[in-house]
Amino acid sequence: MLDINFIRQNLAEVKKSTAEKGYKTDIDAVLKMDDERKEIQKKVEALRTERNSIAAQMKGGKPAPELIEKGKSIKQELSTLESELSEKESLVNNALKTIPNVIFDDVPLGGEECSVEVKKWGKNKEKGTDHLDLATSRDWVDFERGAKVAGAKFYYLKNELALLENALLQFGMKKVLEHGFSYMTTPDLVSSRVLEGTGFAPRSSEQSDEYFIEGEDLALIATAEMAITGYHMDEIIDEAKLPLLYAGYSACFRKEAGAYGKYTRGLFRVHQFNKLEMYIFCLPEQSKEMHEKILGIEEEIWQELGIPYHVINIAAGDLGAPAAKKYDLEYWSPVNQKYQELTSCSNCTDFQARSVNVRVRRKDGKVEFVHTLNGTAISLARAMVAVLENYGTEDGKLKVPEALKPYLGNRDEL
Repeated sequence: MLDINFIRQNLAEVKKSTAEKGYKTDIDAVLKMDDERKEIQKKVEALRTERNSIAAQMKGGKPAPELIEKGKSIKQELSTLESELSEKESLVNNALKTIPNVIFDDVPLGGEECSVEVKKWGKNKEKGTDHLDLATSRDWVDFERGAKVAGAKFYYLKNELALLENALLQFGMKKVLEHGFSYMTTPDLVSSRVLEGTGFAPRSSEQSDEYFIEGEDLALIATAEMAITGYHMDEIIDEAKLPLLYAGYSACFRKEAGAYGKYTRGLFRVHQFNKLEMYIFCLPEQSKEMHEKILGIEEEIWQELGIPYHVINIAAGDLGAPAAKKYDLEYWSPVNQKYQELTSCSNCTDFQARSVNVRVRRKDGKVEFVHTLNGTAISLARAMVAVLENYGTEDGKLKVPEALKPYLGNRDEL
């Protein structure tokens, strides 16, 4: 979330950015609510001071009856006001969650169609192999039994395709480790504080895309980003230790409630998949550099895999609440003859860190919030789609990309 004081000091900018992202939050109403909170806070502090004064007067002797009555009256009034203050603080906190992060100056304005291509790599093929047709013909994937066991858009990977998934993971791990990331596996469940602190919609929202556990304050993660955001929750990190680079591997669960009208064939958009996610905690002055670092690693991965792609600077209207700027790397689908989503990376500045209270202690003793960034190293389901489309052969085989051969017994084809 944003700092309330930052909002007050940069009101025009926050209002403009909120509107550009497509949010309809009444920011003036939020500030008025906070003014009301401040008034209650003043009354509470005044009563606490008076209560302490009376307590001091009552020491060392028998207090006067009127002093006792005064103390009782203050205690009762204070209890009522403290309850009001707690309720108002909760309302302000929830209202602040509806105000998205402020976009950077170089973010394109407008909706999804206004995103701008900033890079392009590789030669686009004019013909490709349908990944689902190839995988089904080779008995590599089973959606029918997946649906029988768990419902539509769940699946089993089998034989060479399961091995390909493992090869992609091993290749991705090698790349992130080379770039100084620490590898970790994460919990597949997080609390509502972590989920909402990361910037995802709460259980009560109609826009929520997560699976929640009935009767418990838990949700299945949509990405390892969620679990890693909470890793240093309520901690203060020494400046000398930053940046901290983590690569989290996890299963990811998504209802895909917002996928209406989008490409959903086969493995491209499913309810469960595995992903290797990059995540960085850093100093505020480092975050723009770290954003480019993550993008560079993503590009390196797909260049070595030989998959044509372009990079787009996502327009404000298509940014989520936490991101100040986001790049998407989209691969060229020779089957659909268009670019399709593959990876993304976001600079969330201090938006997430403020929500989960992750701070840095500077060398001079000053404490402030860190910046957080996230980016996909390998989203395995979509990665398999991209490889099958680009390396499938007319005779139903799959050529193995050079970068993956060491993880597949140095085979030339599957």
